[in-house]
Amino acid sequence: MVTDAGNPSDRAPRRVTLLGATGSIGSSTCDLIAQAPERFRVEAVTANTDVDGLAVIARRFGAAAAVIADPSLYGPLAERLSGTDTHVAAGPEALAEAAARPADLVVGGIVGSAGLEPSLAALRQGTALALANKECLVCAGKLFMDEAERSGADILPIDSEHNAIFQVLDQGGRSAVERLILTASGGPFRTASLTSMQAATPEDALAHPTWDMGAKVSIDSATMMNKGLEIIEAYYLFGMPAPAIEVVVHPQSIVHSLVAYADGSVLAQLGCPDMRIPIAHALAYPERMAADTPRLDLAALGQLTFEEPDTTRFPSLRLARSALDAQGGATAVLNAANEIAVGAFLQRRLGFMAIPGLVEDTLSAVNWSQAPDLESVIALDAEARRKAAELASAPPYSG
Repeated sequence: MVTDAGNPSDRAPRRVTLLGATGSIGSSTCDLIAQAPERFRVEAVTANTDVDGLAVIARRFGAAAAVIADPSLYGPLAERLSGTDTHVAAGPEALAEAAARPADLVVGGIVGSAGLEPSLAALRQGTALALANKECLVCAGKLFMDEAERSGADILPIDSEHNAIFQVLDQGGRSAVERLILTASGGPFRTASLTSMQAATPEDALAHPTWDMGAKVSIDSATMMNKGLEIIEAYYLFGMPAPAIEVVVHPQSIVHSLVAYADGSVLAQLGCPDMRIPIAHALAYPERMAADTPRLDLAALGQLTFEEPDTTRFPSLRLARSALDAQGGATAVLNAANEIAVGAFLQRRLGFMAIPGLVEDTLSAVNWSQAPDLESVIALDAEARRKAAELASAPPYSG
């Protein structure tokens, strides 16, 4: 549990492990740690294939361990960290071992279902988890939350929307909450026609108007699948019924989410669109830390606008809600198929508007009815990926 109190300067530095250290979340976390080196000590850092980036981070912060997910890259990483005291390892098992190392906080910044097992390894130790990986909850939400409850581990959401809800949610008065309202920027195609969306290129879809994110998350924002995944994430994180979790499009990305209460009050968290803000909240929780992040100037903004999402042009929202309603392993199949579809689009093998179609066809083709344990989730994820790839390589998606 996170139980710090008193003056931060009077305590030992908080030990932090970074899962996905070289990605967007990891880079933002490194920036914040560098701003307050007296408050933090980096225990372990991991990356998928970016050997050079991982070695730089490990050396910069004197990490006790560095793990590369690709086993074939152990040698290059060991060579780059030669002469340091950093323990070097590689492979999926080493990732889980890094997450389970003694630490005060694990930052879960691995994108996709690859982050599930390392994040669970952290929870099993009772370590507080700053979670950016929404796919953990999408793939295995009940298992994930049950493990946190069993071990007593805190889950601190660092998706901007869920962190906003966490900040304004009355933890002791959940019964008085009527609705959670997730905001969505609308992405680069908020006002685009169906015709132009059908012709969209990866470059078009990656050009997000307000956020600077990695490729996978940027495409999910463009299809609004990210908001569908966030509905599922909020369902498990906050224990709200699915119909009470709403989405509203807010193109300025200043209001990050809202909580509506039974007395008519609506509380919101506002801030500039910078992931360092929610990450800083999790790093210092339950305190606040000073951070060199942009300050909000409401007068300069002039106005904040809101609108209903268009589920005709953005069918991924409907698919995500349907998968959540279906329970079983439907959300795991949804996530796996979406990852395959996004990858195919980025490789120019699939059209932009074919992404939700491929996801829907995969949901229809895979048996997800049984509520799965962890082994079943992993097997179902693999089956859905195989089926989605098979569908993507055949008409009408190919040829």
